[in-house]
Amino acid sequence: MSSVGTPGEGQYWYNVATKSIERGPQSDWSQLLGPYDSEDEARNAMAKVQARNEAWDEQDEEDD
Repeated sequence: MSSVGTPGEGQYWYNVATKSIERGPQSDWSQLLGPYDSEDEARNAMAKVQARNEAWDEQDEEDD
């Protein structure tokens, strides 16, 4: 029996479908953002995504 656990086990994930925090990946990978080291980081995942998207949009506008 292997002692290797599931990748990301013990870390936190943000589920974009349910808008909830998971400890260890419990849902389909296509619905998860992470892994994060803390529950607070996972809770703020969507804010981080939104900020990055806005920065990329601004960069795209500057490139035009």
